[in-house]
Amino acid sequence: MVVYGVALLSACMLIGVFVGDLLGMAIGVKANVGGVGIAMLLLIFASDHLRKSGRLDVWLQQGIGFWSAMYIPVVVAMAAQQDVVAAVRGGPAAVLAGLLAVIASVALVPVIARIGQPRTATSDHNTQTSSEALAAKIGE
Repeated sequence: MVVYGVALLSACMLIGVFVGDLLGMAIGVKANVGGVGIAMLLLIFASDHLRKSGRLDVWLQQGIGFWSAMYIPVVVAMAAQQDVVAAVRGGPAAVLAGLLAVIASVALVPVIARIGQPRTATSDHNTQTSSEALAAKIGE
């Protein structure tokens, strides 16, 4: 099971790193720009394409799942650590931008969590405000 999916994962990783290096050179940065993210997106799209075309068997799915669970989080953590070091060296503007991105992400978690959940339908005439309910209790 472990051997299955390694070729697809490694091909996606090599392409992602190559494209990330090209993006870095294009914008004048001496670093890989988004290579890990590109590799993960390629892996998602490639495995989805293989699944839809019927060429992704169970062993390959399990192998990709194993390597995704083991390898990609480690690479992302390493890339994130490099980003933090570069941001701290870059000055307060880079650190502030990172903090604002984290705060915005945390603030949007409840909004994103509600996506796709059914709304509770309440009619206006059946719903009482707390003051109306209190007045009704006092009047009893």
